[in-house]
Amino acid sequence: MDWLDRVARLRRWTKRGERAPHKPLLLLYALGGYQRDAEGELRYSAVEEELKQLLAEYGPPRPTTPAYPFHHLVGDGVWEVRTDRGPGSPGSGIGVLRSSGATGRLAPALRESLAEDPALLGRMARVLLDVNFPSSLHAELCEAVGLDLERAETVLAGGADTAVRRQRDRRMRELILTAYEFQCAFCGYDGALGASTVGLEAAHVRWWSHEGPDEVDNGLCLCSLHHKLFDKGVLGLGEGHRILVSDRFVGRSEASRRHVLALNGRAVIGPRPGRPPVADRHREWHVQQVFHGEPRQPSDSTPSCVASRRASSTT
Repeated sequence: MDWLDRVARLRRWTKRGERAPHKPLLLLYALGGYQRDAEGELRYSAVEEELKQLLAEYGPPRPTTPAYPFHHLVGDGVWEVRTDRGPGSPGSGIGVLRSSGATGRLAPALRESLAEDPALLGRMARVLLDVNFPSSLHAELCEAVGLDLERAETVLAGGADTAVRRQRDRRMRELILTAYEFQCAFCGYDGALGASTVGLEAAHVRWWSHEGPDEVDNGLCLCSLHHKLFDKGVLGLGEGHRILVSDRFVGRSEASRRHVLALNGRAVIGPRPGRPPVADRHREWHVQQVFHGEPRQPSDSTPSCVASRRASSTT
C-alpha cells in the first residue's frame, strides 16, 4: 500500500476552495503520538483542547472543531476509532465523542507498516507538511504536535519519496528578492553579511502547498519576522497593496508597536518598475484563507484609504 500517496490525497471538506487542514493536523498529531508510544491511543476528551488549539493556530480563520477529523479520518484508511462499546466511531458530534469514551489511533495496517519501515514516519510527516503548509511553519508545527522530525528523518535510506510532490522552482527566491531589490516589502529591512543577504525570504502569498505558483505576482520579499507573521495570519495584504494587521494581534511592547502595529495601512515597498505586483486573486486568497480576524481600523497616523475589510464568508 502506498501510504505516502494516501496521506497526500486525504479527502477534505471543500466549500468555495476554503482551506481545510483538519485531517492533516490530526494525522501529524497522531504521528507525534506514535513516535512517543507506538501502542498508545488518543482519547478524544483528553486531546480535544490541544487539537482545538492546533486548529486555531494553523487552521482556517473560521471557527471549527476537531470532532470532524476525529470521526471522518477513519474513511481515509489511516485512522481507527473505538469507544467503550468496541470498534467504530460513534459519529462526529462533540458530545457523543466525549460521552462514549472515543479513542483514536493510526490504523492497524499503517502501524504495521511503520513498525516494519521506521523511515516511513519521517516521509509521511514530510509529505503532510509539504502538501498542506508553507515551509516557514514546518518546524514550529512539528514542535506543536510533539513530532521530532529530525530524528524521524535520520533513518531515511535512499532519500525521501518525491512522487507525490510538486517540484518547486528553485529560481523563485532569486526572482522575488531581485524584484523587491533585496529589501523586506513590509519594513524595508535589507541586511547582508558580506555579499550575501541575511534574514530575507521569498514568501508565497497563495501558499505553494495550495497551488500557489512560483511566480513573481504570487510572491513578496519579506524579512524572517514578517514572513512568519504573514504565514500565521497576523499580517495580510489589502486593496491598494496596503498592509493589514489583524485585530486579534496583541503587542504591548515598543518592539511590537514598531515592528507590527505601525505597519497597519502602510503601502508595500516594491516591486521595482517592470515587475508585477501581487495579483489580486492571490492577495484575496490569503485574506480569506490565512488572515485571522478583521483588519485593524486605520489609526490617526495612517491614511484613511487603508485596508478594506475582509470579504465576508459563510461558516
